[in-house]
Amino acid sequence: MAKDELSLFSYEILGLVGRTGAAPHDLLRLARRDRMFAWAGETQYYVEPKRLARLGYLEARKEPGITRERTVYTLTDKGQQALEAWARTPVRFTPLKSEALLRLLVADLVGEEVTRESLATLRDDIAELLERLEANEASADAFPHRRPYLLLISGFMRRLFELHLDLVDEVERGVSSSPAPPRAAARRAGGRG
Repeated sequence: MAKDELSLFSYEILGLVGRTGAAPHDLLRLARRDRMFAWAGETQYYVEPKRLARLGYLEARKEPGITRERTVYTLTDKGQQALEAWARTPVRFTPLKSEALLRLLVADLVGEEVTRESLATLRDDIAELLERLEANEASADAFPHRRPYLLLISGFMRRLFELHLDLVDEVERGVSSSPAPPRAAARRAGGRG
């Protein structure tokens, strides 16, 4: 990435800073809490806001913190304009980073049984993520300007988690056997959904 180029992560930072502003620690806390949107390494939540401030997309100010001063970033007019221009561009499918799909890619090398066992552990992970999602939905009222969009994201994530659970079901039934209809398809066929 060129020094002045904006990446998808740059737009994420601009969006998270939003109207109210945020410190890098706040950005990292949000990424850790939600986990499903943590696209970058931990240090990037500190490095990228500084870079965006140097480029004029964010403005930095010092505020008292619990133990020391902290830097809080706010969106500048240039940052707002960059978001508006980016929002008008065509949406492209973001390359998918999926450990579950990678496990399936190597199943013939490591064995179907070990793949089936490891993928089954995804159920517990998704159960935890669903709890976080419910907490996010409950807190959406705290952001009335973003509430409808946060709930759309939440609905999408629920369907994505369900898709992963369907994949685990298919793998458990056996990759070589004919797959039964996934939960989502069965639900739609039954009139729910």
